[in-house]
Amino acid sequence: MANPVVVVTGVGPGTGAAIARRFSRGGYAVAMLARSRARLIALEREIESARAVHVAYVMIDAVIDLEWTRQMFPNAPDEFFIKPAAIAEEVWHVAHQDRSAWSFNVELRPFRETW
Repeated sequence: MANPVVVVTGVGPGTGAAIARRFSRGGYAVAMLARSRARLIALEREIESARAVHVAYVMIDAVIDLEWTRQMFPNAPDEFFIKPAAIAEEVWHVAHQDRSAWSFNVELRPFRETW
């Protein structure tokens, strides 16, 4: 693979961080997702010396379209939910951005959300 990329979701202080470190040492560009922005920044600083790393904080401000969430909101229209495949597409996009225009804060919300 010419430009290998790994996307690590759920980067905590244990397994997720260890996976990100290991893939970075293996020559991969690392895209990480975590609940804590501070954790991402700290880990980015730790591993960026090994390789240029793109770290993005992806905030999912939505109800994810799953069977059990549909049961919790039985009267909600389709536009209320965010599709898991749409989340995956956006993470893929962030992981493969041109280096001249990397995103850090990415907020995902469903179409119907009012601001």
